[in-house]
Amino acid sequence: MLIRRETSADLAAVRAVTIASSHQPNEEEPVEAILRDTLRNGENWIPALSLVTESDDGAIIGHALCTWGRIGNARVPNLSLLGVHPDHRRCGFGTALVHATLATADALDAPMVAVLGDPDFYGRFGFRPSTDFGIVGEEPAWEHLFQIRILAAYDPSVAGEFIYPEPFGSI
Repeated sequence: MLIRRETSADLAAVRAVTIASSHQPNEEEPVEAILRDTLRNGENWIPALSLVTESDDGAIIGHALCTWGRIGNARVPNLSLLGVHPDHRRCGFGTALVHATLATADALDAPMVAVLGDPDFYGRFGFRPSTDFGIVGEEPAWEHLFQIRILAAYDPSVAGEFIYPEPFGSI
């Protein structure tokens, strides 16, 4: 397995993984595919935190994409999308992508990483409820799913409402 930054040559393969990993019956195109395309073309996309994982034969089988959100004046990476092709789930690829995302964000001196997702999955990586840090998400109904993983540059004064970048909320 190799984890590396996404390149423009990977776009079609990553889009295929996004569709395969999130497609629902009777759905023409998954919202995750539309969201991914829009986020990647937006000003808050973080190229250094757009990662892919390759299988031993070089096929793209997973991806992670982060965008900048904000809490007050602090920019905070948001793990916006994480996907692994269904044929390769439960083999450690998603886990490896989360670890690589956290390590890269830490190397970029980000204070923390935010995620909206399953607490059982993300809790394994040190994510905790955002309210433990005085941070709230935009949607109160998702409070138990909105989590923060603090990093080496964490500053406890960074607290308040987390604001997602566009196009969240409009797709």
